[in-house]
Amino acid sequence: MDCEFHPDSFAALHREFSVLSFISQIPSPIGHPRIISADFKSGVLVLSSPKVYWTPLWQHVNEPVLDLDSLLQMKHELLDYIGSLKSAGGWLLYLGGWADTDFCSAPDRIQSDEWKTQEKEQVNEIAKSPELPQIHVFQDSTLSPESNLSMLRSWIGSGTIRSLCVRRLTRSPRLFPKAPFSSAPNRYLQPPASADRVPLRKQLKQEAKSLRSHKRQRKETAEASREEWELTVGVEIHAQLDTETKLFSRAATSTSDTPNSNVALFDLAFPGSQPAFQIATLLPALRAAIALNCEIQPVSRFDRKHYFYQDQPAGYQITQYYEPFARNGYVELFDYDGIAPEDGERVRIDIKQLQLEQDTAKSQEYPPTTQLLDFNRVSHPLIEIITMPQIHTPATAAACVRKLQAIVQSCGAVTTGMEMGGLRADVNVSVRRRGEEPGKYQYDGISGLGQRTEIKNLSSFKAVEDAIIAEKNRQIEVLESGGVIEGETRGWTIGSTETRRLRGKEGSVDYRYMPDPDIPPLVIGEDLLSSLRDSIPTAPDALLTLLVGSEFSLPIEDAKPLIELDNGARLEYYHDVVDILRTLQVDQDDKTRASLARVASNWVLHELGGLLAKADRAWDPEIVPARSLAHLIDHLQRKRITGPTAKQVLATIFDGDHRPVPQLLEEENLLLRPLSREEYLALAESVIAMNPQMVEQIRSKNQLGKLGWFVGQMMRTGEKGRVEAPKAEEILRELILG
Repeated sequence: MDCEFHPDSFAALHREFSVLSFISQIPSPIGHPRIISADFKSGVLVLSSPKVYWTPLWQHVNEPVLDLDSLLQMKHELLDYIGSLKSAGGWLLYLGGWADTDFCSAPDRIQSDEWKTQEKEQVNEIAKSPELPQIHVFQDSTLSPESNLSMLRSWIGSGTIRSLCVRRLTRSPRLFPKAPFSSAPNRYLQPPASADRVPLRKQLKQEAKSLRSHKRQRKETAEASREEWELTVGVEIHAQLDTETKLFSRAATSTSDTPNSNVALFDLAFPGSQPAFQIATLLPALRAAIALNCEIQPVSRFDRKHYFYQDQPAGYQITQYYEPFARNGYVELFDYDGIAPEDGERVRIDIKQLQLEQDTAKSQEYPPTTQLLDFNRVSHPLIEIITMPQIHTPATAAACVRKLQAIVQSCGAVTTGMEMGGLRADVNVSVRRRGEEPGKYQYDGISGLGQRTEIKNLSSFKAVEDAIIAEKNRQIEVLESGGVIEGETRGWTIGSTETRRLRGKEGSVDYRYMPDPDIPPLVIGEDLLSSLRDSIPTAPDALLTLLVGSEFSLPIEDAKPLIELDNGARLEYYHDVVDILRTLQVDQDDKTRASLARVASNWVLHELGGLLAKADRAWDPEIVPARSLAHLIDHLQRKRITGPTAKQVLATIFDGDHRPVPQLLEEENLLLRPLSREEYLALAESVIAMNPQMVEQIRSKNQLGKLGWFVGQMMRTGEKGRVEAPKAEEILRELILG
């Protein structure tokens, strides 16, 4: 019998289990390899006469870990195969079985006595079949592993076993040689263990290291091949406007109320109901258009976009396809916005148009047959921001969406972003090989592009980047294999590694756009635009320039969060703290006053922000009033309290103690009473006397870093809050270094 083992990794054999394995001599009556034995971790043995291959389980099933039903199915396949040997008139040696196998903490059914008894009866029934009379059935309880191997060697060598043998793999993993076994009569089913066998723990580490190296090499190779291809991305943003009423009815826009409670007749497309444009919904849309540097059109019109779906009761969506209210805007991205390094320090993305449109109903599925609809969201006013296809990296696309959200939030056009479902993104992705003929497709006036696909409803910045990467790789693989990219709409699931097809890509003809005959043209006057331009808050980029400038001198790592957090409320609070601080510190020198802005940002962002995060509380400027934080920082700057004391007081105020800071410090006896020089000397001498070896190391080896350890000991030994680190280090240097 010729048997060849192709070994796979035994890395999973670190837990106690048994594996059933099969070696066959006769041709398979089934005609193709079959999975006839499995364990939870390492793999399966597949029967492929006249050779047996050791192959990973996940090459044959979708999941690397089998559930109970899969194990039972494999057990039945085993029994079916043994039964099929009846027609071959072969011999069978059965050593142990599924009922005697330890399946690594398998479900209780696997280990139950009832299940084992039932399984044994099935095997014995096959074994006693008169059509297969010469069958030897043994259980492992009657034979030791050594006698098993000895008996098998003798029977294989003498030709007694002609059909099939089943054995249990021992707990000690062995690495098999890749070369075929010898055909000598006294060969082993398992070769003897090597004297210099690698310990399992070391082996696992080596295999993990090898796997990481292999993945890194594959990634580098893939990235090198991807450089031959140019990616082009366009972004479409759908943002819910901050309005009290819907776009074409007086129904409220609250989506958190009872489902289907804020619905007008027109929202449900009742016969005879007419759209009534709500003028107030135009104002936040205009603010967004101005903030995005768009040209406001004096006259715009509404169109109907026809499609049939359960979330659109009218059978069409009202939008502005032909004549939107704003065109030709742009957004600028900088390196601090998170754009890809290959895009340089600055990127300008043009905006094709902004258009008003109505939202659809919210659907909730309950498989397999139930779907609930909440029409509270129908006709909620949206703006759709459509960029030109000028983005060439996934990171820059995500940065563009992030920047657009920050801009429309800062101008008061929207109140919620992606994290609350108030903003959704679609991306259009195409690739073409560099250096070849330009592609035959044209989008938004840009020609020479490849066929695009659209990925719908991306709900986070990471999802935008990951989905573009996955779709880019998919398109490249299709083109490199000689395939053709189809224009289609695709979906993305968070945590997935590839996009999925939803439907074919519709065109303008499919949507049957037509002007809405029930809505008059929208006329926008210049006086309204002038008033809005004067009332729009400072843009995020201008705020960032101000904060990193000479007036505040903040690092960009602090300036950006101040702008982005809590829709600007955190920045307003910070301004109040700084203004009060500068009033309190009016007697200080210019250098000290200049540093106040940086100190205040640290306390607002990190100290107060840390307390908010730990308590899982939303931002509220009244939790720690700006005046209280300013007075606390003032006492700290004047060295009236220590840093730990200041943090303790902040936590006390955060927990609800609203006493004025000076009163709180005085009543709790927290004001710093500095030590005299004599007290510092006595404390330092005491610490030095207890650690003579470390003192010698500082003196002989110049290990000045250990002075910090002595400072810490002085602060622990001395009265809490009275030892100042700079003065303690000064005294230590004097005593130790002279």
